Amino acid sequence: MTARGSLTVLFEPPFWIGLCERSEQGRYEVCRVVFGAQPREAEVYAFVLRCWDKLRFGPAVREEQHEEKRANPKRVQRQVSALLQQRGMSTRAQQALQRQREEEKSERKAGSRQRRQAEQERRYALRTEKKKARHRGR
Repeated sequence: MTARGSLTVLFEPPFWIGLCERSEQGRYEVCRVVFGAQPREAEVYAFVLRCWDKLRFGPAVREEQHEEKRANPKRVQRQVSALLQQRGMSTRAQQALQRQREEEKSERKAGSRQRRQAEQERRYALRTEKKKARHRGR
């Protein structure tokens, strides 16, 4: 008898959800859990330890029986690292936050550029005024 379980955390706007899957004795069951805000790794780990046995999985679906060969551990390691590299920073929430930071940065740059230019114009006007006053002999 083999039993397998997995938890995949993904973003379904506007919430983060966990997709819990388990497979045992030819049955495949799925449960969906809403996390709300993006959970940290420690929170996910604690959730699995505390609540996995209390989850209400949906009706079991008959799983096709197929013989799995034992996978080469190095190949499994490469596949896992490739999956982790693909995911990266690609969530919509993180992209939206990144766009927001970039917009704020460009607004900040534009504002500082305008202030700097206004200061230069003020200094130039003051300088020319002093030149005119000296030229007039006042």
